[in-house]
Amino acid sequence: MTNQPRADYPRPQFVRDSWMNLNGEWEFEFDDDRVGSKEKWHLGNKALSKRIQVPFAFQSKLSGIGSNDFHDVVWYRRDLAIPDSFANKRILLHFGAVDYEASVWVNGTLVATHEGGHTPFHADITDALQSGTNKLVVKAVDYSTDVTLPRGKQYWLSDSASIFYTRTTGIWQTVWMEAVSADAFLDKVRITPDIDNKQVELQFFIEAAKAHEKQQVKVEISFKGNLVSEDTYLLKDSVGTRAVRLNDFNDHGLGGWWTPERPNLYDVKFTLLVDEQPVDQVTSYFGMRKVSIENGKLCLNNRPYFLKMVLDQGYFPDGNLTPPSDEAIKQDVELTKAMGFNGARKHQKLEDPRFLYWCDQLGLVVWSEAANAYEYTEKYVERFTKEWQASVDRDYNHPSIIAWVPLNESWGVPNIQIDKRQQQHALTMYHLTKSIDSMRPVISNDGWELVKTDLFAIHDYEWREEVLTERYSTKEKAVHAMPANRRLFVEGFPYENQPILVTEFGGIAYKKSEWEGWGYSGAENDEDYEQKLRAVIRPLLNSGVVQGYCYTQLTDVEQEINGLLTYDRKPKIPVELIKAINDRK
Repeated sequence: MTNQPRADYPRPQFVRDSWMNLNGEWEFEFDDDRVGSKEKWHLGNKALSKRIQVPFAFQSKLSGIGSNDFHDVVWYRRDLAIPDSFANKRILLHFGAVDYEASVWVNGTLVATHEGGHTPFHADITDALQSGTNKLVVKAVDYSTDVTLPRGKQYWLSDSASIFYTRTTGIWQTVWMEAVSADAFLDKVRITPDIDNKQVELQFFIEAAKAHEKQQVKVEISFKGNLVSEDTYLLKDSVGTRAVRLNDFNDHGLGGWWTPERPNLYDVKFTLLVDEQPVDQVTSYFGMRKVSIENGKLCLNNRPYFLKMVLDQGYFPDGNLTPPSDEAIKQDVELTKAMGFNGARKHQKLEDPRFLYWCDQLGLVVWSEAANAYEYTEKYVERFTKEWQASVDRDYNHPSIIAWVPLNESWGVPNIQIDKRQQQHALTMYHLTKSIDSMRPVISNDGWELVKTDLFAIHDYEWREEVLTERYSTKEKAVHAMPANRRLFVEGFPYENQPILVTEFGGIAYKKSEWEGWGYSGAENDEDYEQKLRAVIRPLLNSGVVQGYCYTQLTDVEQEINGLLTYDRKPKIPVELIKAINDRK
């Protein structure tokens, strides 16, 4: 057992044995007067006065600081010793996420800069290392009040209020190193399942110090411990694609398909060989599943699939955006399933890869959503487009992800109804996402004011059962409703028989903890709460046109007390009762 925070492997779908976790105590300093660069703190010679527990942001209790004051420039420092097992290899330094801008120095040499508060980055630090102890310094710059920043639910005013929460500045996901071959290594493998042709497409990306005439990748695929495919492929370039046929399906494909009910996964081992000698080995996994829209129906593996999702904002009482432990992540997935949900809409946050790992393993579909900004400018477009593209690229391989959501409720595009530029931006995000990933649906603007979209996603916090029943009795009534006094489609973008889903509803406030707060409607006691849950869920289950829903929300979050669970993850009524409601019982 280790006391190191978040000691779990940070990239569970692309695993190497040779790695080192750098979480734990680092030196730390606020730089409110912006003197750090002038005084050359990046050289690592100055001892910083505070201590922080990485990967927790200073605003969180688990960081050891717990300050909600504005500090937009912060510095981190630690000594770094390279393990003997890393000798004669290239050393890659990884950051899961740093909000918002990061600069990284090793022994005074700038090794990386990065912009984007939710996406990972890494640097080859080999040439900056020296024998003995090395000095690692990180400078993070946030723009706490800048509403053009992709920020999600982080509030730009001093204290949390309404639907906005505590800010996150600096490192908030795991920092770690890995050692790779100095000759060549696998940078990534893009995995695309194809259940119709019973095959999986593998696209290899190789980083090599020089061109090798005989560069091969050996692929070993197994299912439940049994080897089902093994082959070796010659790669003449740094990028190569191969299709691997899988012959272990039964006649209906159920033997190996991935669903929330049967989260079947294939294990795969990739071995990179240069001149027939192994130089790199990575283990991964994938799921054989297909998401499609057929005759206006949302389908999973060619069958209509009704989504019962819950809105999950990924905040924790002591860690804020950073889950306190892998066990806490797994518990959220298990509680979601125990309440009868088959999916989560991950709201305004690119979640820790460990969350997606547990969704893959345990069986929970995910709508992956960008952290949005709140004002439209050219700088916003540049920032947001870059970060969203990196987000889709990071999580492409996860079978649990079945939809991409670049925009929510016109955040970042507040005048989309009349502003042609903002309409084109939403269209661009739709088509950009499809150009990266053509196999998953894209929702252009979840909630209302949709442009081109694959799914018709509506936000509706109506609490009267009879109103919901009438509103979703026909497609025509659903399409022409204005539940938030907003048009559901932008003028000029008609409804085109897309599957209809109510992707935010409920939000029933029920206080069962010491936290004070609010919700969209309220309940007085357990019985009242149960009846109000039934009143909003039953019309959607019984509708002949709604093909799924997303209840708001999984947990209370700070001042919002409309969760099915309290902020510390205690069910407000028995999970079995909530499951019965979702199961029409």
